[in-house]
Amino acid sequence: MKKLTIREARQSLSHLERLLATEGEVTITRRGKPIARVMPITRNLAIPSHKNLRTKMPRMRKGSEVLIRQDRDGR
Repeated sequence: MKKLTIREARQSLSHLERLLATEGEVTITRRGKPIARVMPITRNLAIPSHKNLRTKMPRMRKGSEVLIRQDRDGR
């Protein structure tokens, strides 16, 4: 983990991607105290499938539009 002062962080913004690739995480300090931590975002997140959830849920006997009307009308 690399530590940078605010001034160094401003000067290295153009190289931030390369710096994160090599260091993994950068801590920004002000007067020796850490104020921020910069980490790369993982971009390889898989989109979850809700197919299993949908197949496990029982089918509704009434359509949702009927239930909403009944709830709205107070029946």
